[in-house]
Amino acid sequence: MKIEVGIADTIIDLKPLDHVMEAANFVRAGQWDYERVTYDYKIGSKEKNITYYIRVQGYALEGDVDRGDAVIKLLTPLIGKHYYPHGIEYGEKETFPKSVIERANTMLTKVKDEVDKYKK
Repeated sequence: MKIEVGIADTIIDLKPLDHVMEAANFVRAGQWDYERVTYDYKIGSKEKNITYYIRVQGYALEGDVDRGDAVIKLLTPLIGKHYYPHGIEYGEKETFPKSVIERANTMLTKVKDEVDKYKK
């Protein structure tokens, strides 16, 4: 499920983006290659074997993620549902509790406010 908060198409240098996302408790970890980055925020659930994720992705317009000099263009954030042990589903047919959607909107709005301070 896509979450529209005005982040999509934002252009920002990788280093401040990493800083903003880390401060908001999003994890990039090994989820990157030379041209793309992915940040995830994990939301626990009372449902058995279900975990939700907020995902923010972007790709390099110039530079290299590995060298840390990339200029990133962000995509529309997503909410996904992890089904143990099968993986995460981001499809439009997935259903999400209202509380998860509200939390995603709140968190992503805060991220957008911080990203806006650094956007190109």
